[in-house]
This record gives sequence, C-alpha cells and structure tokens, in this order.
Amino acid sequence: MGTELLDATFAALADPTRRAILARLSAGEATVTELAQPFEMSQPAISKHLKVLERAGLVSRGRDAQRRPCRLEARPLREATAWLADYRDYWAESYQRLDALLNELQAIDQTDRDARPDGTAR
Repeated sequence: MGTELLDATFAALADPTRRAILARLSAGEATVTELAQPFEMSQPAISKHLKVLERAGLVSRGRDAQRRPCRLEARPLREATAWLADYRDYWAESYQRLDALLNELQAIDQTDRDARPDGTAR
C-alpha cells in the first residue's frame, strides 16, 4: 500500500462519524439520506465525510436510477490491517520478553526468600 493511500485511510478512520458510516455500510449499501438519519447533521455534512472516505478508497458511489447508493470498499482496510500486523508482532515479542524477565525476577525473589531463615524478602 502506498504511503499516500495509507495516510488517507488512517486520516479517514480518525473521525468517529466516518467510522460509524463505514460500520453502517458494512451491513449493505445506503444513500446519503439513509446515512444521515442516525446523526444530528445535515446531508451536506455527511456528504463531506463521504468525500473523505471516497478519497481514501473506503467508499464508492454507484448509480441506480435516481438513487446513488454508497458502498463499502474494504481493500484499504485490509491493507491498513496488514501494515499494522507488523507492529502487532513486534509488541507480542516485546511482551514475551517482559514476561520472561518478570518470571526470572520472581524466581530470584523466591530464591532470596527461601535462603533467609525467617522467609521474608529483602
């Protein structure tokens, strides 16, 4: 995924209204009027959000007689998820190293307690 498209995808996802629009479109296509219903904002405001989503490649608009339904385009989400997966692997490895260190420290602490006559830690 190109940097420009990745930037546009994350910028589009940064807004809760746009995420809600994508969630609604995951259930099926909808018109601007249908998308505006759950929000306390005008259709032009929803259209501005849709333009951001379209520039990121997350939404496309079709033509069905007089209707112009919007539909979710999931490819940019899949590519953003793949990009994030590298960092998920990094954090998983970091947590494994931290777990190993904590286990080692607990073992040392237990050894110290076992070595003291009164069984207390230092």
